[in-house]
Amino acid sequence: MSEKEPDWVFPYEKHLHEVAPALHEAQNAWMAEIDSLRAPDRKTHELIRMVCTVILGSHAGVQRHAMLAAEFGATWEEIAGSILLTEPSFGISRAIEALPHARKGFRAAQELETEIE
Repeated sequence: MSEKEPDWVFPYEKHLHEVAPALHEAQNAWMAEIDSLRAPDRKTHELIRMVCTVILGSHAGVQRHAMLAAEFGATWEEIAGSILLTEPSFGISRAIEALPHARKGFRAAQELETEIE
């Protein structure tokens, strides 16, 4: 009887788990502690993490954190404005490239909300 493969939040998790399952578990515990921080509020927390992924050029991260920010009440204007704040220090290209990915994440959150209602 084969076990169902777990759903991985991030693509790299499967490979990390295969090579170092204890490290993967420790990383998940560490990330859970970060996610449980009480300040700043969770919406701001996700906006900050989204901006960090904009700076890194991680389109998947931008999409994920935009979706989570929206799930915690961020408007499209707050998401787009947060991204545009990266422009003076990191250039317009990263910000402009991030916007479609953020929009996709924002829309995914709206679709989830519609499904729940």
